[in-house]
Amino acid sequence: MIPELGHFALILALVLSLVQAVVPLVGARRNSLALMAVGRPAAQGQFLFILVSYLCLTWAFVSSDFSLQLAASNSHSATPIFYKITGVWGNHEGSLLLWAMSLALWTVAVTVFSRHLPEAFLARVLGVLGWVSAGFISFMLVTSNPFDRLLPAVADGRDLNPLLQDPGMIIHPPLLYMGYVGFSVAFAFAIAALLSGRMDAAWARWSRPWTTVAWVFLTAGIAVGSGWAYYELGWGGWWFWDPVENASFMPWLLGTALMHSLAVTEKRGAFRSWTVLLAIGAFSLSLLGTFLVRSGVITSVHAFATDPKRGLYILALLVVVIGFSLLLYAVRAPKLAGGGSFGFVSRETTLLGNNVLLTVASASVLLGTLYPLFLDALGLGKISVGPPYFEAVFVPLMTPVVVLMMFGPFLRWKDDDLAAALRKVAPAFIASVAIGIGVAFAVDHLTWRTALGLALAAWVGLASLQLLHGRLRERAGASIASRLRAITASWWGMWFAHLGVGVFITGVTLVGSLDQHLDVRMQPGQHAELAGYSFTFRGAVEADGPNYDAERGIVDVARDGRAIATLTPEKRLYWAQGMPMTEAAIDIGPFRDVYVSLGEQLEDGAWIVSLYYKPFISWVWLGCLLMGLGGLFAVADRRYRRLAARDAAVGAGQRMPAPV
Repeated sequence: MIPELGHFALILALVLSLVQAVVPLVGARRNSLALMAVGRPAAQGQFLFILVSYLCLTWAFVSSDFSLQLAASNSHSATPIFYKITGVWGNHEGSLLLWAMSLALWTVAVTVFSRHLPEAFLARVLGVLGWVSAGFISFMLVTSNPFDRLLPAVADGRDLNPLLQDPGMIIHPPLLYMGYVGFSVAFAFAIAALLSGRMDAAWARWSRPWTTVAWVFLTAGIAVGSGWAYYELGWGGWWFWDPVENASFMPWLLGTALMHSLAVTEKRGAFRSWTVLLAIGAFSLSLLGTFLVRSGVITSVHAFATDPKRGLYILALLVVVIGFSLLLYAVRAPKLAGGGSFGFVSRETTLLGNNVLLTVASASVLLGTLYPLFLDALGLGKISVGPPYFEAVFVPLMTPVVVLMMFGPFLRWKDDDLAAALRKVAPAFIASVAIGIGVAFAVDHLTWRTALGLALAAWVGLASLQLLHGRLRERAGASIASRLRAITASWWGMWFAHLGVGVFITGVTLVGSLDQHLDVRMQPGQHAELAGYSFTFRGAVEADGPNYDAERGIVDVARDGRAIATLTPEKRLYWAQGMPMTEAAIDIGPFRDVYVSLGEQLEDGAWIVSLYYKPFISWVWLGCLLMGLGGLFAVADRRYRRLAARDAAVGAGQRMPAPV
């Protein structure tokens, strides 16, 4: 009866989500503290029941209850226990339950860490989140029930997709969903601000930490996903402009613009219209990504093969969310006029320029992703939009973003002198151009993209060092340690995030310009040369896995006669699905990866072996790590806790009864 218990808990969660969606909003409308107070326990109760439902589903997988259709389709008695647990979200229905639990977790976090908010504003935030939860839980119960029974039960399951039986898939979906769903909090804050008519700097300050945390989760999720694609798919690539990859990248772009727009709204009272639209857009693109993955309209190794009719529900939810949000925005738009004024040469202008460029970049990715679908739907033929389009459009848009990103911090808020600012940055900018061109000439495969990428990376690095040096000079008489401690966490967050972009650009540029690839037929004892490395194939041996058989190759890697590593790529055959899988072997270094994968087995013990040399590819993920670290620094700024305490004190004073 455990699956039935999970189903019943999900129904109770839907009831509580409707209570959370309706009662607090009515209370805020009527200014009733009693009704507004219902939001917190309803949200916490909803999370409790969704957690119970999720644990019941997990138990069915762990105990190999193959009378449950989902377990029978996505598990096997021989599947390792950790892949049984993660197999819960390796399918359409289970991943929806993870989506709903992530949203409930975010909502509970709002109830716990936002006690300083005015009761009416918090009630509106919880009400909006309640409507989103109700939409997704009802979707599960009506079209995608994870607790459907399979009677009679099968003797064993079909096993989890072998592509998903990987450590990367253990952590990638939860991180990605926490990022996707986290933008619902920013969306809820924006809608609550529109409903209340309170569009001052306070709501931006309240929303900013939540948006930053969601962005950190999404950054980490995308980075782990690209890492999984790099080593698990056996292609040696790290980003393919796959439609599902684009689905997570688009809200990341708008989320990046939203964080910067919130900073301007908080500090200067400007960009209020931009901030609201970006909050609506980031969450709408998160919902669009959910639709693309689950609708069946695209083909991808990342997508869930499911009934397209289910996608109609999410599409309808997307239309309702966007339609209601934009209608409310249109009604409240006159109140968004005004705000802090600023000159053409100011930090606000650079941030506005970057917001526009990031939005256009997101729109260009959206166009490239959806255009083939529109043509197909209209019966105009099938086309494929691949990396050439995205790279041709994306590079020209992001180049000025990087330039403005590092120029902006040298400018003052409100107004500045252009000539003085240019004198500050001219040495670093000229040096970065010289470095980019000089290093590009020094490499074997000179292209304008190589020179541009290296120049941009050098610009970010040199400008970051100049900013840090200028910050340290502000307290010239103090020790270095005290000067470093005096710098605020939010400034360090900006610095690390921007530095991470430079490191990321370095990795992308060099691996795109200098990587080498060789497919070669190798017999035991045969050698191959690539990028100065010698590869010796020692043959392949049989290996047994928990739910697969494998042929494990043995490849010795040497350079200049010195042994570097022994790599053991595998060719696996999973029992339940009879599906062959390639497991690459990688020797990871700080400045290069040596990557080997097995292809087809030939006669006389020979194999097709794929050899890759990937220079600086680790810097791609190092850059993402630095970006995420920057976000964590920004959230940890003590200023937010101090202002939250002040808001709580003010709110408490406002709620106190007048003295008799």
